[in-house]
Amino acid sequence: MMPRTFNLLLGCIWLSLGVASMAVEPQPELWIESNHPHAPWSNLTLLCRSPSRVSSKFLLMKDNTQMTWTRSSYKTFQVSFFIGALSESTTGVYRCCYWKEKGWSKPSKVLELQSPGQLPKPIFWIEAKAPPLPGCNVNILCDGWIQDLVFVLLKEGNTEPVDYQVPTGTMAIFSIDNLAPENEGVYLCRTHFQMLPTLWSEPSNPLKLVVAGLYPKPTLTAHPGPILAPGESLSFRCQGPIYGMTFVLMRLEGLKKSSYYKKAVKNEAYFDFKSLKTQDTGHYLCLYYDASYRGSLLSDILKVWVTETFPKTWLLVQPSPVIQMGQNVSLRCQGLMDGVGLALYKKEEEGPLQILDGTSNDGNKSFLLTNVTDKDAGIYSCLYFLNWKTSIKMETYNTVELMVVAWPSSVFNIGKTITFQCRVFHPVLEFSLEWEEKATFPKFSINGDFIITNIEGQGTGTYSCIFRIEAHTDICSDHSKPPKLAGPRVTGFLTWNSFMNEVFRMSLFVQLISLLLLVLWIRWRCRRLRLSNSSHLISGLVREAWLLGTAQGVAMLFIIMALLCCGLCTGALAEEIVIMPTPKPELWAETNFPLAPWTNLTLWCRSPSGSTKEFVLLKDGTGWIATRPASEQVRAAFPLGALTHSHTGSYHCHSWEEMAVSEPSEALELVGTDILPKPVISASLPVRGQELQIRCKGWLEGLGFALFKKGEQEPVQQLGAIGREAFFTIQRMEDKDQGNYSCRTHTQMQPFKWSEPSEPLELVIKETYPKPFFKTWASPVVAPGARVTFNCSTSHEHMSFILYKDDTEIASSDPAWGKPGSSAAHFLIISVGIGDGGNYSCRYYDFSIWSEPSDPVELIVTEFYPKPTLLAQPGPVVLPGKNVTLRCQGIFQAMRFALLQEGTHAPIQFQSASGTSVDFLLHTVGAEDSGNYSCIYYETTMSNRGSYPSTPLMIWVTDTFPRPWLSAEPSSVVTMGQNVTLWCQGPVHGVGYILHKEGKATSMQLWGSTSNEGAFPITNISGASIGRYSCCYHPDWISSIKIQPSNTLELMVTGLLPKPSLLVQPGPMVAPGENVTLQCQGELPDSTFVLLKEGNQQPLQQQRPSGYRADFWMPVVRDQDSGVYSCVYYLDSAPLVASNHSNSLEIWVSDKPPKPSLSAWPSTVFKLGKDITLQCRGPLPGVEFVLEHDGEEAPQQFSEDGDFVINNLEGKGIGNYSCSYRLQDYPNIWSEPSDAVELVGAAGPVAQECTVGNIVRSTLIVVVVVALGIVLAVEWKKWPRLRTRGSETDGRDQTVVLEECNQEGEAGTTTNSPSSASPGISVEVTVPI
Repeated sequence: MMPRTFNLLLGCIWLSLGVASMAVEPQPELWIESNHPHAPWSNLTLLCRSPSRVSSKFLLMKDNTQMTWTRSSYKTFQVSFFIGALSESTTGVYRCCYWKEKGWSKPSKVLELQSPGQLPKPIFWIEAKAPPLPGCNVNILCDGWIQDLVFVLLKEGNTEPVDYQVPTGTMAIFSIDNLAPENEGVYLCRTHFQMLPTLWSEPSNPLKLVVAGLYPKPTLTAHPGPILAPGESLSFRCQGPIYGMTFVLMRLEGLKKSSYYKKAVKNEAYFDFKSLKTQDTGHYLCLYYDASYRGSLLSDILKVWVTETFPKTWLLVQPSPVIQMGQNVSLRCQGLMDGVGLALYKKEEEGPLQILDGTSNDGNKSFLLTNVTDKDAGIYSCLYFLNWKTSIKMETYNTVELMVVAWPSSVFNIGKTITFQCRVFHPVLEFSLEWEEKATFPKFSINGDFIITNIEGQGTGTYSCIFRIEAHTDICSDHSKPPKLAGPRVTGFLTWNSFMNEVFRMSLFVQLISLLLLVLWIRWRCRRLRLSNSSHLISGLVREAWLLGTAQGVAMLFIIMALLCCGLCTGALAEEIVIMPTPKPELWAETNFPLAPWTNLTLWCRSPSGSTKEFVLLKDGTGWIATRPASEQVRAAFPLGALTHSHTGSYHCHSWEEMAVSEPSEALELVGTDILPKPVISASLPVRGQELQIRCKGWLEGLGFALFKKGEQEPVQQLGAIGREAFFTIQRMEDKDQGNYSCRTHTQMQPFKWSEPSEPLELVIKETYPKPFFKTWASPVVAPGARVTFNCSTSHEHMSFILYKDDTEIASSDPAWGKPGSSAAHFLIISVGIGDGGNYSCRYYDFSIWSEPSDPVELIVTEFYPKPTLLAQPGPVVLPGKNVTLRCQGIFQAMRFALLQEGTHAPIQFQSASGTSVDFLLHTVGAEDSGNYSCIYYETTMSNRGSYPSTPLMIWVTDTFPRPWLSAEPSSVVTMGQNVTLWCQGPVHGVGYILHKEGKATSMQLWGSTSNEGAFPITNISGASIGRYSCCYHPDWISSIKIQPSNTLELMVTGLLPKPSLLVQPGPMVAPGENVTLQCQGELPDSTFVLLKEGNQQPLQQQRPSGYRADFWMPVVRDQDSGVYSCVYYLDSAPLVASNHSNSLEIWVSDKPPKPSLSAWPSTVFKLGKDITLQCRGPLPGVEFVLEHDGEEAPQQFSEDGDFVINNLEGKGIGNYSCSYRLQDYPNIWSEPSDAVELVGAAGPVAQECTVGNIVRSTLIVVVVVALGIVLAVEWKKWPRLRTRGSETDGRDQTVVLEECNQEGEAGTTTNSPSSASPGISVEVTVPI
């Protein structure tokens, strides 16, 4: 069996190849300690230490099966595992690991414990700091597991040791400087005790040292390819120029375990992996060496991926997914894997359209589609492309639908025009456009542009184009793919809602008129009945009167309903709030040709509202150009292409949300190919003696700006290319500066191409009121959903106020004439949205005089971008009068930053940045500058959308560091052999800490703590750890600030003296306000007694009595004095070496003992023939429990163990139960009753509630049915009387009093009714209304 070997490359391959970002997870350290250096196996302890972090859980593994797990009550760097005397059961292979945030760490190196009398076998490896070439320095490391050993380095073939060392730790480092060929060979390492030179360890595994760089480098290839799925086979081929060599294959991620050796077949070797695993992923290389261990140079690194699924790719389109026919489009495929080919696919087509070679792919390449036509429209996606077969799954993050359209759309608006563009890439004599629906239609064009008009909707249909060339004028080309023009669509919700609203209102109006006419007709019929005197018509008249009366009542009911509906439709709910409109979008143009921008124009529309769904571009106020969905940047592109005469006009855009449409953007006017769009000029109200800024907004990037004044030939001011807008400044406004101003834009290169002048702006200095006082009631930096109130006030009476956002009026308020005194207005935003940010201001006015604008308030809406980081330079603690710089580091460029201080109303500083960070200077700081600071960043072009606030940073302005506090975890009183962590805590962040021990010259340091506390672990407490400790800050910057030490902490070790006894007087339960004495009785004189409380890290009290007992007096105890107490003592001759803990004593400070808990087993529902056991549990021992049942005066049962058996005979067990207890030593003191537990029958409360609900519903149903029956009975009783009148009369029923109709007649009027002919008999028939 070949010995396990390693080579020199394990340590220095990294530097020679420049491999980066291969962080190897640090292993924990495992070693042995013993209290018997002459016979270490008689008492062994294994110690495990985490390399870089504290942990609360450590795991010791033996032979990969037996495990010992320890979970500390606190976090520490190191734990100990006691083994004891080495025996046959404890021999074996040991490793340890520690718990990280997401699982166990990588195991430590293997420690092998063999039979007693033999030292553990050391482990042996190589570490190099330079490439493995001759002259390289090499370190050979040997770990013997035990301290104070002698390490011997042996070389195969040499009779004498090469080197030996006696280090202070468990590891020796043998250095080989200036590596030469004679250093090649096989090395071993052994150890032995200094006192016992005959006691040797087993030799370590042999280490093969190879000197590389003496032969040419080999080539390394992988078949079938370097990217495969788990379970597939892979073969590495390492080929060199020399025959008969030994080849080595290595994986950089696991050099010590992943080295493979193989003899060459001729000049090459194959390394086969039959079934790959995901852990085989990594960077591989190979080399070869001869029999004298002289090696070659290293091969190039070959990266191998073993994965089931590739990372998803995503596809981006530039300039837009809606492209004009004949233009070019770029499809950029992005992914996370470099060096892998990419393929572009189109839906419904087999195979890839285009392939990008993996050798030149850096994960961000583009596929180019030139001269797009209708054939290029479709759904595209991209995937990784491999030249070999594999089962790896490939997925894409998105697909892109490419739309190829004629200009400007394929959807007609009635009365508008659409331009077709027919394009080819060679000289053409003439183009012809044909319309399939009209044979005599053909149009001809030289440049290929055809304008189609949709007059009266007659332009829809299918079109195609052909061309002829000069060489063959009689031959026409094939027809192009025919695009189809459709009629207008109904778009948006607002038009449909308005239409339905109008229809509903019209139907209500028609219904109301119809019902009124019906009532008038009924009244007319009633009058005819009153005048009727024919006896043979009585029966019919009665029926008709009854029916008419019923119809009249129903008609009046419908009239009332119609009026109510109209009221609901037209009513308005008024609240005194500001309704903020949907913010106005921004429209601008972009071009790829700044010197001739009209050759390729794209219009962009962007909305400041994050809830925008889509954008609409309109021309000349009514012409519907196109609709585009909103992108992630809340904007949309409308490509125009080359500017022609048909494109000239005025453009503006709207943004659409779910139920709202924004105001139109400012108009962008395209005049012609030689004239730039007209800019827009604006300015605030000019005030005498103050600065005035005139804003000129253009439409293209990279243009120059010029300001003109009427009457002057030359520009007043000129500015270079600084974006799409410029600000001209009049430093001090005077009478001479009044007049009409305009601005123009121009190209940068001469000869200039100028825009049309803007509309004139008249600047007139008028009499003004002073500016109002404007602020927000809360901070102007708010989160979405917050409530914001703007307060605009002035000392003048009866003023009207106007609120502006970004210089646009959005709300106003009328004057309050009935209220004397100053005027004020409150503008409220109920729930702030992302689009509500911006610059707000206000003004007030009376009949003819306006005020100056108020100072602006920047409303910033946060939580849109990730939070920045805030750092203090030189540090967070500064001397009064010094400067401190606060650096706010964001993520995005060209943002505006704001610095916030806790307790202030508004940001204290603002700065704009061209990069990703800004520095805020706090100049000559004082005590008032101390506090918590944070910062945000936001974009000013999109409604001040801001980031989350940074983590607060505390700034201290003082000449002395605040005093830290030193504590011990779990306690400052610990037993021998335990671990303890000393925590140095303070309010200052980002500083180091120093731990001092009384009487010790050196200190422990902890640098650069990222939290506000420093941890100093002390493992395996012994007598040397006992003492008095303190700590202080240690800033990592130069400062003259005084540093104060912390409190003094006494670290005490227990378990070395007999334990004392602890008693309490008057008893363990006392009422608040009483006095308590705790008596600690020891067994040795001249002792100091210490009182401890569970949960407290420091002792409560210390006493040095003259006898054997200390009385700890606790006056006026309170609730917080309740707890578990114990005590220890130590001798004056051996301070801080204390006894065992006394027995724990629990004290309760309360008028009543704490209430117990009551539970039911197996449940709270009685089952047939089964009992329920109620279990009452309290926190104190030696008590008696009692169970009470609601409704019973006397207690039900008593119990010492708290178990009560309840049966449900005759249903008497159902009800609410509670329990309490009393102390047997204090039978008159009862605890509070427990929370009640309800026992129910099998039906349960849900069934009972259901039954009650069913009874209520059934009762209502019966009431409704009875009421309907009564109504039907009354109506049925009336109907026969009406039906039989006249046909079955006996001569007495000749009079019918039509009561309802007769109410229309005058009092005392005589009629020709039958009642006048037969005055003796009268029959009254009630007509229902």
